[in-house]
Amino acid sequence: MRLFRPILAGATLRDRAAACLGALFGIGLTGLVSRWVLGADHAAHALLIASMGASAVLVFAVPASPLAQPWPVIGGNAISGLIGVIVAHAIHDPMIGGAVAVSLAIGAMSLFGCLHPPGGGTALTPVLAGPAAAWLFPLAPAALNAVLLVGAAWLFHRFSGHAYPHRPEKITPGPLTISEADIDAALSEMHEALDVSREDLRAVAVLAAQHAAGRRKS
Repeated sequence: MRLFRPILAGATLRDRAAACLGALFGIGLTGLVSRWVLGADHAAHALLIASMGASAVLVFAVPASPLAQPWPVIGGNAISGLIGVIVAHAIHDPMIGGAVAVSLAIGAMSLFGCLHPPGGGTALTPVLAGPAAAWLFPLAPAALNAVLLVGAAWLFHRFSGHAYPHRPEKITPGPLTISEADIDAALSEMHEALDVSREDLRAVAVLAAQHAAGRRKS
């Protein structure tokens, strides 16, 4: 049964059930509104891009993740879509073009502070379409889908018990003071990029220290 244990710290069965409902609502709303805006005569893949499924996992299953916040979702998909279209028209071999597009998308998203893993799929999509890739792809459906999904997530999380966009927990400092500089020092020693903000890491560290202090007193 250990294979079925949640791999995310703090995840509960209620949260996972809410994520399923959120994805149902978010992808459904995004697809239906995109079809209404762009016209039902378009093919399904021109109305709703596949990478929105991955974006939905982030915004509904891990809404506190820095990678799931509105700017990464919208900016990451739009910028990656633009890079994908440019590469599609410049490099006609989809295997080479795909590698170049995803690589450039990671760099561009990092540069503009909107790293979003599904953006790699968004960059790859027009490359696989080849030179016929539409120049409007970054705006519609990519940016349109992303904006609608973020709007759906904002609305859904008004009732899910989670704040979206995420706001770090406000904590009362305890006897052990932990600063963001301490968090940065610890992160530099780990040599790993973690999918959690410095503010949330600090909140967890302070609360854990308070619980440990309370345990020692009891």
